[in-house]
Amino acid sequence: MRVRHLAVVAGLFFAMASPASAEIPGAYGMWGEMPRSKPASGGGFGMVKPKTQKAQPSLGAFGPGTMKPQKPPQFSGQPKALMQGGGKPAISAQSPQVVSYGKGYGKGTVIVDQSQKKLYYTLGNGQAYAYPVAVGKKGFKWTGTQKVSGIKAWPDWVPPAEMRQRKPHLPMKMTGGINNPLGAKAIYLGSSLYRIHGTNDSGSIGTEASSGCIRMHNGHVVHLAKLVKSGTPVHVVN
Repeated sequence: MRVRHLAVVAGLFFAMASPASAEIPGAYGMWGEMPRSKPASGGGFGMVKPKTQKAQPSLGAFGPGTMKPQKPPQFSGQPKALMQGGGKPAISAQSPQVVSYGKGYGKGTVIVDQSQKKLYYTLGNGQAYAYPVAVGKKGFKWTGTQKVSGIKAWPDWVPPAEMRQRKPHLPMKMTGGINNPLGAKAIYLGSSLYRIHGTNDSGSIGTEASSGCIRMHNGHVVHLAKLVKSGTPVHVVN
């Protein structure tokens, strides 16, 4: 009887267990721009332990060191025509690691290696700055060459029509600021909809998370923006 009782209890635990993975949204995950999937940790008999939300850590060199955690905007009902992006704190440029890079590109070139999730800025003499980045998620990657066409601090965000078709609750426009998913700087690539931009969701760096844009730490994109200029070639490769 005792063995049978334990078997019944175990069966109940398994029936109550959640799926093996769950979608963990970033600060703006509900917008379809920053989804990340992580396996849930299992407790006894396959039970999924409840996840607790941790406060966002200080961004240190990558942003305002005393910045408080930002509460994600909440969307309900009809989308707003205009949303405010919040404050625009001063962001210090953060220099990345210098690495050996002999890929045959000329000095002053940007190369985004999507497989490595790294952005390289060539310095000449076989060296380059190596920035960790987030790249497009499955179905949103692209390759090709563009040229820098502009740079803007704390840019406004106007979700493209294609994105708004997928996520109709998005605002028509969001002003630049700490709550804006484009972060502290945007480097525009030709006449395309793609950008190299900062992010206020540093946890997404090193992942496949965007809808095609290249995402950097805020301090890193400020640093890169000081190096590039209009006409700088940008190669996006696999």
